[in-house]
Amino acid sequence: MRRTQTSLTPLARADRATVEWRVTPGLTDYVTATAWMEARVAAIHEGREAEVIWLVEHPPLYTAGTSANADDVLEAKFPIHSTGRGGQYTYHGPGQRVAYVMLDLSRRGQDVRQFVMALESWIIKTLSFFNVTGERREDRVGVWVKRPEKGAGFEDKIAAIGIRVRRWVTFHGISLNVEPDLTHFSGIVPCGIAEQRYGVTSLVDLGLPLTMEDADAALKASFSGIFGPIHVGASIEVL
Repeated sequence: MRRTQTSLTPLARADRATVEWRVTPGLTDYVTATAWMEARVAAIHEGREAEVIWLVEHPPLYTAGTSANADDVLEAKFPIHSTGRGGQYTYHGPGQRVAYVMLDLSRRGQDVRQFVMALESWIIKTLSFFNVTGERREDRVGVWVKRPEKGAGFEDKIAAIGIRVRRWVTFHGISLNVEPDLTHFSGIVPCGIAEQRYGVTSLVDLGLPLTMEDADAALKASFSGIFGPIHVGASIEVL
C-alpha cells in the first residue's frame, strides 16, 4: 500500500521563529559531526541555541542504525559507525548532500510520524525543481524514483532518511544523492532492502548535470513552505 502525496500541514512554529541554515564546505569528519549535533541538540532543548539545518558531505563511510543487521554488511569497504538514528545500514560519501535536521518538535506538534512525512515532502519538493518525480512508499522509508527502463516494478532510492529524537529535539536527518560513487553502496544492503528491483540512484545518474550548489539551492527554496522561515548562519569551517 502506498501513501498518497497529499499536502501536509506545515510544521512551522506558531511563533514563526527562524531556523538557522548552515553549510560546511569540503568533507566533514563523521565523529566530529555527531559530537557537534549532540551538543547543539542539548542547547536547543535548553533554549540556548536556535534550531538548525546543517548541510555537510562526509568522506566514504557506512553508518549502522538501531535496526541494523550485521549480515547486511557484504564488504566493509569503508569505516562503519554505529549511530543512534533509526534505520539500518546506509552509506555517506562525497557527492552526497547530508542535511542534519535539528528541530524542536515540542514547538511543532510532537508528532514524529508527521515529521518524517514532512522530511519526505521536503525531498520530493526539492526533486521537483529538477523535474524528477520522487515518491514515498508505505513499506520503505526514503524517497524513490521509478525506473521503467530497467524493467517493470523497478525503483531506485535517491534519498534516505534516518532520524533520532531526544527530548523532542530531532537530529540526524536526510541524505540526497547528487553525484556519489554509486558502487560504494555495494558493500552493504542499503537500508536492509535486498530485492534486485530496488536499487540506488542519484541526480547525475538520472542524466541531470547538477552540482551540489544546485541541490543546496533547491533544498533551501523548498524548506520554508514546510518547516517555516530560515536565516543563514555562519559556515562551520572547523569544528
